[in-house]
Amino acid sequence: MTQATLTAFFGWMTVIHIGLLLFATVMIYGLRDVISDIHARISGVEKRSLAPLYFQWLGTYKVLIFVFALVPWLALTLL
Repeated sequence: MTQATLTAFFGWMTVIHIGLLLFATVMIYGLRDVISDIHARISGVEKRSLAPLYFQWLGTYKVLIFVFALVPWLALTLL
């Protein structure tokens, strides 16, 4: 694999994951009641304790995107 191929791979991976993060954020906060009802029924977690879990999940996903997609792309771009 060449550096250009890896740079393109990590670039597109970053774009796709940031798109998924934005989609998940919009869906969770746009349809909060519907999604909270569904997740409360599925997981058995109380509806009022789901908001911090959503926030934690979105934050963890964002950090993982930065570490495993954005930083390698930046490193390859700067080489």
